[in-house]
Amino acid sequence: MQIILVPGLWLNGSTWNDVVPLLEAAGHHPVALTLPGMESKDADRASITLADHVASVVAALDAADEPVLLVGHSIGCGIAHAALDARVGKVARILHVGGFPAAEGESLLAGLAGGGDEVPMPDWVEMGEEANIVDFDPDRLEAFYAAAIPAPTRVLTDPVHLGDAARHEVPATLVCPEYSAAQLQEWVDSGDLPEITANRHTTYVDLPGTGETCGHWPQVTQPEALAGVILSAAH
Repeated sequence: MQIILVPGLWLNGSTWNDVVPLLEAAGHHPVALTLPGMESKDADRASITLADHVASVVAALDAADEPVLLVGHSIGCGIAHAALDARVGKVARILHVGGFPAAEGESLLAGLAGGGDEVPMPDWVEMGEEANIVDFDPDRLEAFYAAAIPAPTRVLTDPVHLGDAARHEVPATLVCPEYSAAQLQEWVDSGDLPEITANRHTTYVDLPGTGETCGHWPQVTQPEALAGVILSAAH
């Protein structure tokens, strides 16, 4: 099975650098995508749209010569889900890490966008979101902030477009890092996540495990645990 890895905001394909070798050691040939405008801090992001990011994932699906396990992280989950909708027949399973698929017409994170062409990574302590970085040591956190690339604003604000109801038949694994599977189920039951509710084949996974501590970026802080979940989903 081909494994395609989709990063979230402020990251490119390098965010998977510690996960990729673990997948390769198990015999896979993962593809870690760098989405348009995220090549470097100096890349031009002024004209990049959500559709551009979705198209980049769709192109990777089209290039795959075997069924795909499509892995998204954070907002990358919404991007991956839109690409799944465009190429349902290419995806054997979708895996959402620390994020959720957006519904038709929703934006991915418009509330975080300002008035410019790009959105820098915020300070998570100032945002009151310390749970996101709970498993970073100080040196790693400093390097993480320093490497963050501003995200194109329209990736956060453009509406998602979906059209193929067959997407709900593709098995979905939802990996819960800084929140628990029990919390996720509460959000689903409340009607906040209609694309998950509509999926007929969902599995929830706590990461790294019940009662243990994980932040929002397990591919950086806990790559072995995340790679294990990805490999389980690929079998």
